[in-house]
Amino acid sequence: MVPETLLPDSGRRVFVALGDSFTEGVGDRDERLPNGVRGWADRVAEKLAKAQPGWRYANLAIRSKRLRHVIGEQLEPALTMRPTLVTLYAGGNDILDLKTDMAVLMDDYEKLVAQLTDTGATLVLFTGFDVKVSALLEPLKKRNTFYNQKVRAIAAKYGAVLVDYWCLDAFHDRRMWDSDRLHMSKAGHKYLAGQVLDQLGVPHKIRLKDWEPPAKLSLREWEQHQRRWIHDWVLPLFGRKLRGVTLGDQLTPRWPEPVKVPPKGGLKKLAAKYPAGSAWR
Repeated sequence: MVPETLLPDSGRRVFVALGDSFTEGVGDRDERLPNGVRGWADRVAEKLAKAQPGWRYANLAIRSKRLRHVIGEQLEPALTMRPTLVTLYAGGNDILDLKTDMAVLMDDYEKLVAQLTDTGATLVLFTGFDVKVSALLEPLKKRNTFYNQKVRAIAAKYGAVLVDYWCLDAFHDRRMWDSDRLHMSKAGHKYLAGQVLDQLGVPHKIRLKDWEPPAKLSLREWEQHQRRWIHDWVLPLFGRKLRGVTLGDQLTPRWPEPVKVPPKGGLKKLAAKYPAGSAWR
């Protein structure tokens, strides 16, 4: 049964998504949409509109953003939109920064959650997944565990809906991840959208792909994959860090203002109305 507080018979229905690449939709490529991606949040917005037409949707998330950027750049615009549903995932990029003080980070995270809670909107929070990218990142597992423990506690304290991403076993399949191994693939984004909708009580028909077991790589194939990953993703990442730039520096939010989501045709139908090069792209 769909919760009455989420999908009321009348009144405002505004969904605002906040965060970084996780929420922007990186890994789920679609050149017909802003920033060339789709993602789980777009899919959730479309299912909301199908369940009850009239939902408006804004996605302020931009790849590479740290928690301080979400607070400084996304919070105020979100508050002015008077949201009735907010999703927040932030802090993952901070965990990768070894100088981050995790206690301070989570204090700031809780303050952000408190402000969003004060809007009266339904708030959805996420734990982080233990992505098996490389043995070099295993020391970060303790930081990720600390983050997840705090998110769970904060969600309980403020009455937020929790999507416990850490516990979703489906993501142990490498096909749920994009070639950079850090962002979900199209299949991963689609599955996560279903998990969010389940938590919100919104009907949908999203199901986990019925895959055959993944083929085991030979040593030569594994080495080829490693070399390609290092060349295509690791070296460029370190290069950007040395230059002090990120992939999100030149991007704007995909849906900066709440747009009414068409119940039929979804956001792709809406995007087709805008010429290439429009400001929202």
